[in-house]
Amino acid sequence: MKERELNKEWILFHLKEGLEELTRTIADLESDKDYTEVEFHIAMAHLYNHLNTAWNSRCEEPAEVSAVSEDNFYKWRAFPLDIPMD
Repeated sequence: MKERELNKEWILFHLKEGLEELTRTIADLESDKDYTEVEFHIAMAHLYNHLNTAWNSRCEEPAEVSAVSEDNFYKWRAFPLDIPMD
């Protein structure tokens, strides 16, 4: 089976966005004594959106990601089913 080519530019975009969110969340948790569960929920959803998209669409062509359909948007941001967590 031929290995698919990674769309590194797309992956890097989403990983950098995820890193930015993770860094901000850590800073907020360390500095804001009134940080709420709602804020944490929003931050984690944003982080997972980028991490999941980076993985699920890692081999998509640039033309496909630039004209992303609503179906792909939701498919790509879903938690990956092909990464064993045990």
